[in-house]
Formats: sequence, C-alpha cells, structure tokens
Amino acid sequence: MARKTPLITVMENAARKAARKLLRDFNEVENLQVSRKGPADFVSNADVGAEKLIREELEYARPDFGFKLEEGGEIPAKDGKSYWVIDPLDGTTNFLHGMPHFAISIALMEGKEILAGLILDPVKDELFWAAKGEGAFVNNQRLRVSGRNRMADCVFATGIPFLGKPGHETFLREAHEIMAVSAGIRRFGAASLDLAYVAAGRFDGYWERGLSAWDLAAGIIIVREAGGFVTQIDGGERMLEKGDILASNSEINSQMSEALRRARKK
Repeated sequence: MARKTPLITVMENAARKAARKLLRDFNEVENLQVSRKGPADFVSNADVGAEKLIREELEYARPDFGFKLEEGGEIPAKDGKSYWVIDPLDGTTNFLHGMPHFAISIALMEGKEILAGLILDPVKDELFWAAKGEGAFVNNQRLRVSGRNRMADCVFATGIPFLGKPGHETFLREAHEIMAVSAGIRRFGAASLDLAYVAAGRFDGYWERGLSAWDLAAGIIIVREAGGFVTQIDGGERMLEKGDILASNSEINSQMSEALRRARKK
C-alpha cells in the first residue's frame, strides 16, 4: 500500500476540502456568477473560492511557505525558498460548460526544484500524487508510463489554441504531423490531467504551449516519478518559465520530438 508523506497528506486535505465545494458548485453550474478575464478565459466564484480554501488550509499547516496562485498572484515565502504552486480549478471552461473533466493541482517547490505534486479529479475521485524519489501513485496504485514504442500504436494529448491565443498555424502543422503517424490525438481541456494521464499510461505523450507554472508543476513531478520524460518541446528544461512542454514515455520520446521538429521546419 502506498504511504503518503506528511506533505502529501497536507496537500490532499487541502485539495479535498476545496473539491467538496467545487462539486457543489458544479452541480449548480448554471447559477454561478461568472465574469470575463479575457477571450474564452473565464473565472468564477467557484475558482476563487476553491483557491481561498486551499490557501487557508496550507497556510495553517505550513505558515512559513509562500504561494504562487493562479488568481491571487505571488505571496513571498517567510523561509525565502518554499512555495506552494496552485491551480484551484484547471479546466475552468469545461467546468462552466457542465463537462465533468477538471482538477485541482498543487505542487510544492523549493527554489526551482519541484518536491511534491498532487492532482485531484473531484468527479472521478482520482488522486494523482508524487513526492521526489518516492514514486507516483493514483489513489493507492503505483503509476507507470506506458511502454508502447511505435507511434502508430500511440495516443497523444495536446491543447488547441483558442480565441485570443497565438500559435494556431504552428499547432495545425504539429497536429498534422502527429496525426499522420499515430493512433490519434485527444484534446480534453485540462493540462494537469493530461500530464496525470501520461503518468498513468493512458496517454503515451502530451505537448502544449502557452501554459503557466500552476498548470504544469504538479504534473511534471508525477510524470517523472512514473518513469516518464518531461522537457520543453525543443528539449530545454525551462517548462515553468517558458510555458511549453513535451511529456512522454522513454520509448516514444525521440520519435515524438522528431515529428514535432519536422512540423516546425515546414
């Protein structure tokens, strides 16, 4: 049976408290007060409320740690190095359209190093989690990335640029290249769960651009602890700063990278 570290337990308690509120709001989604942040980018009272609950719970448990929040910005760490990186509702557009595919994502970073990550899917009650050097798990089951080694057998996940986002032409070239050699592409609309599904072997690979640290931090450590590879699309290591990512199993990594390189040359 998987043994959660004290930090993972703290993160889980915070996430589950927020998840209960999110599920209540999800069941009344038509009554939510919604305001616009930008084109096709919404924030609801559910989003803000979940973040507040998570912050309060984590702050009580670890008062010296800082925060990097999607809605609330950055709060300096009293110890100068330890930060919670939080997305209280990844998949907001799914949530607001009544689609049951969204998640809470929490990571702990010390400086630039990710020490632990947790992604909770409240609807399916799946808790993906990992701590550095301790492996990755979904609920109490060990996670392993897939072992598929032929692109033709692989299913990939990605994010599609929408209204107000750049990169439409680049995406179309890349999608065309991947579709031509694979078993298919999926676009589910929650980056954290895309990464969790790579860790679980449900997706063989995932790539996307234009993301933020809170979209990625928890998923990065979960994929790596499940035996996967995570880099920028061009192979760099500045995913959290640059916002682009490629995650896959070790068998397919080079083939996927090469397909995306071919697309960029066209």
